[in-house]
Amino acid sequence: MEKIQITLDINNKPYDLMVFPNDTLLEVLRDELDLTGSKESCGEGVCGSCTIQMDGKPVRSCLILAMEAVGTKIITVEGLANGDELSDLQQSFIDHGAVQCGFCTPGMLMSADALLKDNSKPDEKSVRKALAGNICRCTGYAKIVEAVLHTGNPREDCPDCKTREQKNV
Repeated sequence: MEKIQITLDINNKPYDLMVFPNDTLLEVLRDELDLTGSKESCGEGVCGSCTIQMDGKPVRSCLILAMEAVGTKIITVEGLANGDELSDLQQSFIDHGAVQCGFCTPGMLMSADALLKDNSKPDEKSVRKALAGNICRCTGYAKIVEAVLHTGNPREDCPDCKTREQKNV
């Protein structure tokens, strides 16, 4: 099987690559580009650990061939931060203790970020629905949901949000 040349737009940067026709986007991200934030867990598109955004929508990168991603805009978890500055969502996950082992975190962040782009003030039901395809084996999801709900919308009765507000002053 011969490799073919493709160009992918990842985190607002073009990448010219040589890939096999059966290479998944996840394999290319991790093995060719060293963008290891997206994790491979189930390899069947069930767990959500490999979630990225393609044209603004969360998708499972283990189910997409790299060739299928040509002409799309791909954002990985590495693309959420602005250099060394975490996004508000990433910081909220830290502030609310929503990160445990961290394996599911990139997929959770990508799904939550897509939701927040469509709805900056979602309710709990919307957050849980958006995260339904992401499995976390460490938590009961409460802190993850709380972190998403509080992103960009700190509340007076939230001690974690007050801490974050004080850091930003």
